[in-house]
Amino acid sequence: AFAAWMHAPANLAVAQEQFATTTRFGRLTSCRVTVAGRYAYARFVCATGDAMGMNMVSKGVSAVLDFLSAGSFGDLELLGLSGNVCCDKKAAAVNWISGRGCSVVAEATIPGHVVESVLKTTVAAACELNVAKNLIGSAMAGALGGFNAHASNIVTALYLACGQDAAQNVESSQCITLLEPANGGADLHVSVTMPSIEVGTVGGGTILAPQRACLEMLGVAGAGQEAGSHARELATVVAGAVLAGELSLLAALSAGHLMRAHLAHNRKPAAP
Repeated sequence: AFAAWMHAPANLAVAQEQFATTTRFGRLTSCRVTVAGRYAYARFVCATGDAMGMNMVSKGVSAVLDFLSAGSFGDLELLGLSGNVCCDKKAAAVNWISGRGCSVVAEATIPGHVVESVLKTTVAAACELNVAKNLIGSAMAGALGGFNAHASNIVTALYLACGQDAAQNVESSQCITLLEPANGGADLHVSVTMPSIEVGTVGGGTILAPQRACLEMLGVAGAGQEAGSHARELATVVAGAVLAGELSLLAALSAGHLMRAHLAHNRKPAAP
């Protein structure tokens, strides 16, 4: 009954009114309820402007559930505000499929002569490695959203620098990296698809001086003129940085340079 009520458009409007009583910036846009026996899991979808918005959403959802338990659903028992279908700080298919936060695709076409002169590999070799490693290898490992070389390295670094929730690196790093020949095989097309980048430019760690300075360098500190514009731009920066990192590591692996570089640059000189 709860699921049927929440899925009715007229009732969603009622829930939206209750949600709006708690915030000037947040907006409830939709809700989907999953049922397992006597348990109902409501996944609320909200717009939170330039905030990551977890606290904003939690406050609004509490108001909706309080309203329902005081009226139409007097027997409703709230076991916990989060039932893990959100799904926060965990790798989950629901985020991979439906998205969470910002969903971003970044892509670039790299001229073949740059692939050879700068990345020290070839278009064919890079594409073959990406299929073998990021697609087949990840599938053999049973990866969930982990069809990439090292997206989490870049995401974590940027999150720490820009005042984001570092633990949300888990779902924010879900990424599939695709490489393919372009322009008749002469050039390399690379893309990263990241469906659940969770970022904000107001609130939380973004108020800390070093982190705000990083956001200011990127031109996304604070709220944008259009609600959510700074958060979306920061998510795009994250995806673009991940694309660069993926291209760099795949090229190093393809050319056989990775371990040589580690040995040359990441070891203390031998004692005399």
